Amino acid sequence: MNPDILSMNLEELTAYMKEIGQPAFRGKQVFEWLHKKLVRDPGEMTNLPAGLRAELALTTLKELRRLTSKEDGTVKFLFGLPDGQAIETVLMPYHHGHSLCISSQAGCRMGCRFCASTIGGLIRNLTAGEMLSQIYEAVRLSGQRVDNVVVMGTGEPLDNYENLIRFLRLISAPEGYQLSLRSITVSSCGLVPEIRRLAEEELPITFALSLHAATDEERRELMPIAKRYTIRETLDACRYYFDRTHRRITCEYSLVAGVNDTPEAAERLSLLLRKEHFHVNLIPVNPIKERDFRRSDRESVLNFKNLLEKNGINVTIRRSMGSDIDAACGQLRLTMMQNQEIDH
Repeated sequence: MNPDILSMNLEELTAYMKEIGQPAFRGKQVFEWLHKKLVRDPGEMTNLPAGLRAELALTTLKELRRLTSKEDGTVKFLFGLPDGQAIETVLMPYHHGHSLCISSQAGCRMGCRFCASTIGGLIRNLTAGEMLSQIYEAVRLSGQRVDNVVVMGTGEPLDNYENLIRFLRLISAPEGYQLSLRSITVSSCGLVPEIRRLAEEELPITFALSLHAATDEERRELMPIAKRYTIRETLDACRYYFDRTHRRITCEYSLVAGVNDTPEAAERLSLLLRKEHFHVNLIPVNPIKERDFRRSDRESVLNFKNLLEKNGINVTIRRSMGSDIDAACGQLRLTMMQNQEIDH
């Protein structure tokens, strides 16, 4: 089996070059071709000897389908993986630059009831190279630099911890793409030991906790992870994260009509978070065909936001992008509908 050179850091790639009889400086040359110039074909690495180019193998993603939102220009890519699995990646245009939502796993085993990504369960983790490739392919296909990355697509990032950390260090490497870690958000449903472990990495990313309820009883109805870790344990881990990184944490709260969008629910959330260094991001739940959850209406969303602000909680309402192509939060799957074709 060919080595996964896209997942290698500069030191590892340099060691590999020496192992196959090449001078050490070839490592930096190959690294720059992969991560700065974003080539997909070793044959394009023109300053390398022909023999080395022929020897290198690069695993890449294949674009299977593409949909473009008529409402806001969001683009959803369906990428094929080398083993026949597929993942979705979403490019969102903003006035301040382009954001990309990437997947960290093929499938997901967390079982959150409002999320389509978890319905088929977990198939496998993505490698760091496969996470990087989503960015590099989106740049190549769109012709636009990606300025912000959110690891919020299919999968639970902290359930793929080692590959996630390797990805973060590679995408920010000074010899490569050089994406600022402050421009990256990692979202988790709340794996407590891994939140604490992530804090000790002291990476200046933004951490987002999928909270969605203010009591353990309510949260267990929406998120199976709440049966393993209580809200108190989860928030203790988040406090530890803040103490180590001094980075404000975002609490994601999906509003489900008649379930967790009431004035009473807003008061409970305010009481829970009033002394915390958290920012609440309200997300009116996006419908999926397998669930009967209804999206909160605009009046309920605004009332919820106003109650939180009245109680001193920093809060915003997330702008839903790409909902007409099932690219919004909670709607990503392993495959698009079969009758949808690439829209260029």
